[in-house]
Amino acid sequence: MNPEPGPFRTRIEPGERFETPTVFVGGFQGGADAAGNSLRRWVREGLNHRETIQSPTYPMVVNNSWGSGMQIDESQARTMIRDSAELGFEMFHLDAGWFRGVGDWVPDPKKFPNGLASVADYAHKLGLKFGLWMDWAQASLDANPGSLYVNDPKVRNWLIADPPSHWKQGDEFKGITIDLGLPAAHDWAATEVKRVVADYHVDMLEHDGYVVAQGCSRSDHPHAPPDPTHLKVYEDSGFLWADSSNATDVSYHATLAYYDVQSQLRKQYPNLLLEICNDGGRMVDFGSAAHGDYFSISDAYDPLSNRRAFYDASYVLPPAMLEAYVEKWPTANLDNFRYVLRSGMMGWFTLMLDTTAWNKDEHSAAREAIALYKSKLRPLIREADLYHVSPRPDGVHWDGMEYFDSTHGKGVLFVFHGSSANETRHTFILQGLNPDRTYHLTFQDHTSPDGTLSGAELLGQGVKVSLPVPHSSELIFLDEVRN
Repeated sequence: MNPEPGPFRTRIEPGERFETPTVFVGGFQGGADAAGNSLRRWVREGLNHRETIQSPTYPMVVNNSWGSGMQIDESQARTMIRDSAELGFEMFHLDAGWFRGVGDWVPDPKKFPNGLASVADYAHKLGLKFGLWMDWAQASLDANPGSLYVNDPKVRNWLIADPPSHWKQGDEFKGITIDLGLPAAHDWAATEVKRVVADYHVDMLEHDGYVVAQGCSRSDHPHAPPDPTHLKVYEDSGFLWADSSNATDVSYHATLAYYDVQSQLRKQYPNLLLEICNDGGRMVDFGSAAHGDYFSISDAYDPLSNRRAFYDASYVLPPAMLEAYVEKWPTANLDNFRYVLRSGMMGWFTLMLDTTAWNKDEHSAAREAIALYKSKLRPLIREADLYHVSPRPDGVHWDGMEYFDSTHGKGVLFVFHGSSANETRHTFILQGLNPDRTYHLTFQDHTSPDGTLSGAELLGQGVKVSLPVPHSSELIFLDEVRN
């Protein structure tokens, strides 16, 4: 929706209905985390796809090919799949770079001479699911038969605006947005994504790019026509934009069409996972939460950016839905290495680098971290309450995040030591515990002795953590002592 709301007009044909976007109101007490825990529970119970969130492998651990960018090919994909299986990953995610061209969702025969189904089948043979990236609402200069070619008269009318004669794509994986609110464009997209899922044996489909148009210059589409006196069509870094007074109505119709495409996919392929990306975080909202399984929450992939994005989004959405992509980052030692991994392990964990470049110790540390995620962290991420027990991460000072499941009496404190070499100790005041109960603390990396403290002590005096190495981390597990 338009972030600068103005007079809103829509066009309703005889016999049609207009349904306003949903608004919900709730009440809470006890601060922002109390509100968040209530709201996240409502999202899980009222919006999320039940079959997905009840799966014991949700959220998953994923290895993504984007560390190689557009250079990915079949040989490297198979190598990544083998190493992913050895490390304990559960999905191989083939990102952009596999197709002939934007809007032409056929494997590049030079990169994937045997197609994608054979790659997917290889992943399945090794026990992994197969995920695939698409930018299915974009047209381009690719003129292969069946593609969304911008100079095809049919496709041209689907575009949000006519491109200038000199237009060139800004990126190999971006084009010009089609208006999904137009029934013909919607029908093409719905048919094409179903074909891709079926033909390429896909277990997870990611959509990226500008699926929901923010504006449109057309007067013959279902949305309200633009005001010609305030219509602006322009380029920005290869993208084509249309700004006018009808932006909200364009987004309204496109959003309903987008929801329908996702719903059709879900109905035909009930076990298909759906990732919502849209350039890293543009559609992290409640409507999308009802039509997808998890979000890419940031297009910045360093440890600090991942923790910041998670810190913000986790106030209102279930942590299991919040995916962090972990990229290559300087690691002088294993403490730094674990710090990078754990910065992306508070929600849905996706790695985005070449694991075959790791040394033996890094391989071992990653395998251990992935196993720990699946056995102890994942149940808490999926079901426990969440507490922001530090200020928003700044990368210099300490920050932390606490999970606690009062039903099972288990929790974990994620601890991160920033770049400051002078702050070797920090105290975290915990939340969500029973002051009358006792809790056993286990330090995963043995940075402090394990011990037992009362809930009153942890809530009042907190837990003291010592990490002398900058850019290091610790996981402190909490177990309620029950007789």
